[in-house]
Amino acid sequence: MSANPAGGARDHPAPAHARTAGPAPCRVVVCRDCCCGSAKVIGVDHAAQTARLRAEAPVRVSACLDVCDQANVVVVQPSAAGRAAGGRPVWLGLVNDPDATEDIVAWVRAGGPGVAPRPEILDLYAFGPPRRDRAS
Repeated sequence: MSANPAGGARDHPAPAHARTAGPAPCRVVVCRDCCCGSAKVIGVDHAAQTARLRAEAPVRVSACLDVCDQANVVVVQPSAAGRAAGGRPVWLGLVNDPDATEDIVAWVRAGGPGVAPRPEILDLYAFGPPRRDRAS
């Protein structure tokens, strides 16, 4: 932060999603609990990854999503327009590389599920959400 002329701190610019008028953008959920976002996934700057995603879209940090074998997990949720066009949440696993994060950022910037086609490279990370056993 840099000081403003009045002597107080000046905030950083708002994220891109906060500066644009119009409908809400797609949202991103990052798993950050027992495996995802922890030292168990070595070589990943988890805070930087979350910050990079947050710079482009609203990000919700979730507790364990029960797919630890896919750590780090990122779920891209469609915007209202994307949902109206048939977009569904897309689960991405093994997002452990800055390039993968940038591919997600580019897709989110383009509109995400239901608005923009998923880049083929993200097909390598996509998986179905876990099914939970339901008690009868």
